Amino acid sequence: MDAVVFDLDGVLVDSETVWDEVRQAFARRHGGTWLPDSTRAMQGMSTPEWADYLVTAVGVKLTPAEAATGVVAEMARRYETGPPVLPGAVDVVRAVAARHPVAIASSSPPVLITSFLAATGLADVVPVAVSSEQAGAGKPAPDVYLLATAELGVEASRCAAVEDSTNGLRSALAAGMTVYAVPNPHFPPDPEVLAQVTVLHSITDLPAALAG
Repeated sequence: MDAVVFDLDGVLVDSETVWDEVRQAFARRHGGTWLPDSTRAMQGMSTPEWADYLVTAVGVKLTPAEAATGVVAEMARRYETGPPVLPGAVDVVRAVAARHPVAIASSSPPVLITSFLAATGLADVVPVAVSSEQAGAGKPAPDVYLLATAELGVEASRCAAVEDSTNGLRSALAAGMTVYAVPNPHFPPDPEVLAQVTVLHSITDLPAALAG
């Protein structure tokens, strides 16, 4: 491997349930009706994509821009006391960065990615951290992974990706990467997608898996 690219939500921070709680509550406050597949549908979407989904599919009585601003502001408030970093995640990123260039390719908005890097002190070892907002399309499109690897200056086919969700795994596979899954226990990935990747029990298993 020439580099390793990490997803953020569900891989390094336990935030998928927080995003879900915040978006559901926001939708209820603004006249929306949560659909049975809304949670999974929005996993991996960029901010413009999920904001549009809240308006067009869930029925939130705001513009997409207003929905995005409101939800991201609430997420930023939740992060004020520090993002919910998963056990061992920071040590894993540092261990991997000691052997490979690393990046973050996330569907979170840049403000939350920056908050995570500042809170964990990882800005010094993560030279590239990109949001799907900057890539033009959210996951399962490969754009954010291709942007991250391009900024690292390496071929995607020579890189590993670490993901937790169905859409994230599909995104990394579409980018042609070697993919490791740390399945999200709250929103388990599609078994058919998991069959195409290397499945880890925990993020702490990653350094050994890469070395093997």
